[in-house]
Amino acid sequence: QVLLVESGGGSVQPGGSLRLACTFSGDIYSRYSMAWFRQAPGKEREAVASIGSNGITSYADSMKDRFTSISRDNAKNSLSLLMNNLRPDDSAMYYCAAGPSERGSLREDWFKYWGQGTKVTVST
Repeated sequence: QVLLVESGGGSVQPGGSLRLACTFSGDIYSRYSMAWFRQAPGKEREAVASIGSNGITSYADSMKDRFTSISRDNAKNSLSLLMNNLRPDDSAMYYCAAGPSERGSLREDWFKYWGQGTKVTVST
C-alpha cells in the first residue's frame, strides 16, 4: 500500500517562500508520476504541478511564474515543491499525489494515491 506523507507547510508572510516535501513508501517510487494539488477552504481542489517518472514537469498556468520547481529524488523516494512570492490566496491544504504511470498530469483523476496534506497559511 502506497503511503504519502507531506511536510513543510506552515505560516509565512506575503512574498515569502516555502518548500514542501513528500515522502513515498510502499512501492517502487520510480514507477510513479507525482503531483502537488491544493484545496482552499470552500474551493475545489486544483492542480499545482506534476512530474512524471521520466522527470518531465508541468505546472498550472496560474502558478507557473511563482511555483517553478517541482522535483523528485528517486533514490530518496521524495518529492518537493518550491513556492516563491507567496500570496494570501495561496493559503490552502497542499496534497501530494502519486499515479501509477510514467507520464505526469495535472488531472486529479490521474492519481491513485493521496497524502493527508500539509497546511500553508500566507498572511501578515
